[in-house]
Amino acid sequence: MKQVLAFVLIGFFVVACGNGNDSTSNTSSSQMAASKPIDGEKIYKNYCVTCHGLYGDMGASGAHDLTVSNLTLEQRIEIITKGRNTMTPFEGLLSPEKIKAVAEYTMTLKKK
Repeated sequence: MKQVLAFVLIGFFVVACGNGNDSTSNTSSSQMAASKPIDGEKIYKNYCVTCHGLYGDMGASGAHDLTVSNLTLEQRIEIITKGRNTMTPFEGLLSPEKIKAVAEYTMTLKKK
């Protein structure tokens, strides 16, 4: 009888503590990822550094020097999306949001 009572008490304790799924902590990982800002610098380092270099001034394979570029954000988005001359188009490879994030990052490479 004591064992039955012990199991009942343990069961009651487990139920009373709950499973941790209250309405305030019911955020899925996809929702958290959606609210996390896209890291343009990380994307740049993954895809662009080979030709443009870490600081945007390498110029390999005819890549333009981003440290002196006067392109607007919109022009950079267009070039990253569609490509230009020997530059690979990233449309289909990167989402529009990621393209915008990397374009915004390239704006920070310009020397002042």
